[in-house]
Amino acid sequence: MSIPTEQWAQVLEKTGGNVVYKKIPVPKPGPDEVLVNIKYSGVCHTDLHAIKGDWPLDTKIPLVGGHEGAGVVVARGNLVKDVQIGDYAGIKWLNGSCLQCSFCRTANEPLCPTPDLSGYTVDGSFQQYCIGKAAHVARIPKECDLEAISPILCAGITVYKGLKESGARAGEYVAIVGAGGGLGSMAVQYARAMGLHPIAIDGGAEKEKMCKELGAVAYVDFLTSKNIVEDVKKVTPEGYGPEAVILLAVTEKPFQQAAEYVRPKGTIVCIGLPANAFFRASVFDTVTRMINIKGSYVGNRQDTAEAIEFFRRGLIKAPYKVVGLSKLQDVFDLMEAGKIAGRYVVDTSC
Repeated sequence: MSIPTEQWAQVLEKTGGNVVYKKIPVPKPGPDEVLVNIKYSGVCHTDLHAIKGDWPLDTKIPLVGGHEGAGVVVARGNLVKDVQIGDYAGIKWLNGSCLQCSFCRTANEPLCPTPDLSGYTVDGSFQQYCIGKAAHVARIPKECDLEAISPILCAGITVYKGLKESGARAGEYVAIVGAGGGLGSMAVQYARAMGLHPIAIDGGAEKEKMCKELGAVAYVDFLTSKNIVEDVKKVTPEGYGPEAVILLAVTEKPFQQAAEYVRPKGTIVCIGLPANAFFRASVFDTVTRMINIKGSYVGNRQDTAEAIEFFRRGLIKAPYKVVGLSKLQDVFDLMEAGKIAGRYVVDTSC
């Protein structure tokens, strides 16, 4: 296909400002890179942090955000052999890594000390044509719908990795905090597909309806609950609490509560990244109840392939709404107001 010299994109020109819908040049791939014609891109809460600049991580300015881009490879560098023109590919949060450090060599490439992060340190998928390192772009099977799979490229991979890190086994209970959001709605589905019993924790009737339709065995509404800890425990066998907790919350308080209701010898997995937040837990309880507390970042390349395979088999259906790329700022405004259930996906053609 013919590649234009200019494209439409949403550009953040000043930290804390609004994104600007404008034309920018189409980039050219380097020797180890591919150029992906982005068709759809999911919108993640991380994109809002990039706009605000409230993480302890420097952002590129001006910046094209986005890291859930699904599209078609239209050009590749001369060193790229395993990605073909016309292949479906995804731009993920981890755009590239050194591939040489001890982390990269042991399949922990998200811990690489010199990563390229899509939509944060390098331009991401809120544009019509995006660069990605060939080693790291997601391989998307041709039978997959690019619109529907785009949220899997961050939200899906991230929660799938977190569930793996929890060590929870089929038949056990897992509490998913923030279950009505973009990540949580997929965590509920991945948990069910992995044989777990998900307990959804979020606020509001709309999110309750969605979570139960997606397979949650119980819903705890923090807006109406008088005692979150007891309400979570009582929906588990014997009232001991869930074997695992997946924390996707964007505020600090749920992180403190999790240590109180997780089952003894259970595991708390921190994934959500509230700005300037801290995790506090009783040392006595943590020791005597043998609680495991750990963090989980994004998945590696193998996690990516596995998460996509769940989607390809029809086990994961991300609830989402589609808007044109030109309306991206409206999505951020809704996100800031906490009025989004599920995920938004932008169509780069409008």
